[in-house]
Amino acid sequence: MNSMANIAVQRIKREFKEVLKSEETSKNQIKVDLVDENFTELRGEIAGPPDTPYEGGRFQLEIKIPETYPFNPPKVRFITKIWHPNISSVTGAICLDILKDQWAAAMTLRTVLLSLQALLAAAEPDDPQDAVVANQYKQNPEMFKQTARLWSHVYAGAPVSSPEYTRKIDKLCAMGFEKNAVIVALSSKSWDVETATELLLSN
Repeated sequence: MNSMANIAVQRIKREFKEVLKSEETSKNQIKVDLVDENFTELRGEIAGPPDTPYEGGRFQLEIKIPETYPFNPPKVRFITKIWHPNISSVTGAICLDILKDQWAAAMTLRTVLLSLQALLAAAEPDDPQDAVVANQYKQNPEMFKQTARLWSHVYAGAPVSSPEYTRKIDKLCAMGFEKNAVIVALSSKSWDVETATELLLSN
């Protein structure tokens, strides 16, 4: 192992312990686990913040540590599907400045997890990762909230959400479409069953 990678590992081991001992972890707000023994990949988890559509959900993160850490940021994406302007509803890719050009070597695993939790509470629709979600967020905030809550319920274990949306999902699933595809189609077509069906048929 080269000395650069060695710095990364020493640093991550320390930060890993910092997260485990943190107040946020004891309050069940953030969590981190090892995926492999050599600390190059971690699994993070954050709780959906209170008073947001994500409340009650738990969101899994894939965290890959580059050999050049802490001089370059970790590569992070959401494994749990989420409806949020700054996170791709398809790939889980995240648009957050500290994971790109605003990264500083003083930042740690804990600050990354807390920043992502803060992002859930304060979306930046003008710097979107997912244009469809961002448009809905700006044009129909109430529908955005209901949709985000539904995704949190289905994918992150949050409490039950809009019965109306659930009925529409069941209706299209009964037609033989796959559930995840149905949720994406309805969410991106403003919960209009007809246009969502057209979208599903064209795929």
